[in-house]
Amino acid sequence: MYRLDDLLFCMQRLRNPQTGCPWDLKQDFASILPHTLEEAYEVADAIERQDWPHLEEELGDLLFQVIFYGQIGSEQQLFDVASVIDKLVAKLIRRHPHVFPQGDLASERDPQITPQEAEVSANWEAIKAEEKRLLQASGRALPAAGLLADVPLALPGLSRAVKLQKKASAVGFDWQDVAGVLDKIREELAEVEAELESGDQQALENEIGDLLFAVTNLARHSRINPEQAIRGTNQRFQSRFEFVEQQIEQQGGWQQATSEQMESAWQAAKYYEKANS
Repeated sequence: MYRLDDLLFCMQRLRNPQTGCPWDLKQDFASILPHTLEEAYEVADAIERQDWPHLEEELGDLLFQVIFYGQIGSEQQLFDVASVIDKLVAKLIRRHPHVFPQGDLASERDPQITPQEAEVSANWEAIKAEEKRLLQASGRALPAAGLLADVPLALPGLSRAVKLQKKASAVGFDWQDVAGVLDKIREELAEVEAELESGDQQALENEIGDLLFAVTNLARHSRINPEQAIRGTNQRFQSRFEFVEQQIEQQGGWQQATSEQMESAWQAAKYYEKANS
């Protein structure tokens, strides 16, 4: 079986200036990024479909992205895969003192003592905060630009909304319960309806965004992952619509279909889905 060293060698061959692949040779950090995001989504898709053979393949594709970045970093004398692994393992040990009490990979905690999840989470955040402070003190990082400054802009919108909300919640800027969130959703929905009547497209976009942000808040308070929820809804819609397509085609096609037939087929799709779940 091929191993990690073989993959590293393969990557070096692909980037060999004389004998490598023309496509791989012209890539840089920025050009690879869209592929990395796509591979991450394909991993998520395989997991949600419980397609384990496909997941194995997609994890390989995602790993290749890391190896690719490492090779470019090595060529530019910035970092390499070995240094990435070194920093990762050191960080994991540092952030898990409840697993590695002596601060090294070999140390183990007493198996009779089970750390509490809340304590572990609080300790994790405290360690991250100290890491950030030390990094800033060393001059290797820009001064702090605010509590939300390190939430990546490239995250999917719903995921970034959750991270922003969690950061704000950590200092008490949050609704106390779900009831407050529901009130906010009703308020935002009313504002959307008002902008629909006004005809101001930019204002409508803003209000729809606010409504989505509020619904994301509801998902967070309910401990629901909004990205996972919307992907599930997308999949259900696709499955139901494919059922509707079959029904409509049997009745003469879309050009002949009435709104009543479409609604009837949609309800039949929901019933079929429930009966077979």
